[in-house]
Amino acid sequence: MARPVFAGVRAILFDLDGTLADTAPDLAQAANQVRSAHGLDPLPYSRLRPVASHGARGLLGVALDVGPDDPRYEPLRTEFLRYYTARLCVDSKLFDQIEPLLLALAKRGLPWGIVTNKIASLTTPIVHALALVPRAQTVVSGDTTPFAKPHPAPLLCAASAMNVAAGSCLYVGDDRRDIEAGRAAGMRTVAAAYGYCADQDPGEWGADALIHAPLELLELID
Repeated sequence: MARPVFAGVRAILFDLDGTLADTAPDLAQAANQVRSAHGLDPLPYSRLRPVASHGARGLLGVALDVGPDDPRYEPLRTEFLRYYTARLCVDSKLFDQIEPLLLALAKRGLPWGIVTNKIASLTTPIVHALALVPRAQTVVSGDTTPFAKPHPAPLLCAASAMNVAAGSCLYVGDDRRDIEAGRAAGMRTVAAAYGYCADQDPGEWGADALIHAPLELLELID
């Protein structure tokens, strides 16, 4: 994919899981705790990591082969969230290059925020533990608006909170729904190929640009 240089960018918005933060270790641990509670052996981390951005739905789909239409799903989801809440940020950390990227954005005077589908009760302690607030100008969670991505409402909410027009925002995410949400909101979009997309081809999502490491984002906004 050709590397455009975006003009007029006044704010950067990031997805959380798989884009800013490597939260897969703690998510995978919770999924394997559910398996263990049901007499199943743990799955290799390599099986669970690619679906970490899909939250409980993706992890339970791989770990226990259940989806939202299965009557077992909601009880298992509650169980998963109980285990996950108990150890939200034990092994989670920022991806390599994220800290220098955020410092570079601050030096350029470019504000940034977070838009995630993770519910606020999970998002808030994680962003504090990773020292992403108060640096982030806004944090929009999956239950901040009545809709979650790929609906554009969370992104439009973030742009409004930052007092920046949606068309002047750049949204960075590691899942197809991130790109769909960004495009629907009228934002320019960047696919983070370094995230949890091992089972997907981010080049097919229709993003305006593709990066393989966080610091490559700076090349797009020079």
